Amino acid sequence: MFRLILQRLLALVPLLFIVSVLTFSFTSLLPSDPVDLILGDTGTDEQHEMLRERMGLNEPIHVRYVQWLSRAVQGDLGSSYFNSVSVMGAVMQRLPVTLSLTAVSALIAIVVGVAAGVAAALRPRSWVDRFATLGATFGQAIPNFWFGLILVAVFAVSLRWFPATGFTPITDSPWEWLRSVILPSIALGTSSSAAIARQVRSSMVGVLQQDYIRAARAQGISARRVLFKHALTNAMIPVVAVLSFQITVLLGGALIVEQVFAINGLGTLAIAAVRQQDIPMLQGLVLVMVGLVVAVQLFTDVIYGLLNPKARPT
Repeated sequence: MFRLILQRLLALVPLLFIVSVLTFSFTSLLPSDPVDLILGDTGTDEQHEMLRERMGLNEPIHVRYVQWLSRAVQGDLGSSYFNSVSVMGAVMQRLPVTLSLTAVSALIAIVVGVAAGVAAALRPRSWVDRFATLGATFGQAIPNFWFGLILVAVFAVSLRWFPATGFTPITDSPWEWLRSVILPSIALGTSSSAAIARQVRSSMVGVLQQDYIRAARAQGISARRVLFKHALTNAMIPVVAVLSFQITVLLGGALIVEQVFAINGLGTLAIAAVRQQDIPMLQGLVLVMVGLVVAVQLFTDVIYGLLNPKARPT
């Protein structure tokens, strides 16, 4: 297992280097001039030149990349062009919000998806199977922002069970934190739970037809033990690969759902940065999001290696 983790970590080095090159290059090639965006039409030529010199924009792009990368590896992602706020500070301030939303959404997706998939696999072609298949199709078809608006209208505006907007940190009140994230998490996790349910059903149907499952039943092992110890453990191996992708989807989807529920997470920060063409903020956000995705993939690779010994390097 240690060799597997080491191999994955070493493979991340060239990946992160390529991402850093692409991130810096693409954002630096934007047609807008940062100096013009900051000073507008009121600045004189001397002020433009002084600001350009102070920001290092007169340097060649490869020199600016090396300077930016050397600061980034030390945790310094620069400052916003418009309010001089530290990019790392702004990202770290919003990160717990997006992580809370993603974590609760992933939990909902896993619990609902696995339960629906197992129930459908145990009774193939029954009304349970058809209902789960219909629900999975519905869950994957509806846009999460539209579903979020429906949830707000029903459970926040009409019934007043949950707040319609805003986010409460878990350190202030765990109960209010849960109430603030439950609706956006349901809106976000529904489509992923549908995808997981489909994968679990397909995998479980195949596993339940294996000879070792029949042998376990013939030996008189209880149905619950056969299901959870022998069948579900092996059926979850291909599901883990799907789970990695779905958590990545949840991270991206959280940026949109945050807008529906007026939650100040990384999505709000990213949209403001795009509108203002705040290049340092965009570069920092892309790097942090890529880092989160890489961390999720590394974690799921480890889980996959634990479930499937054949995936471990020899």
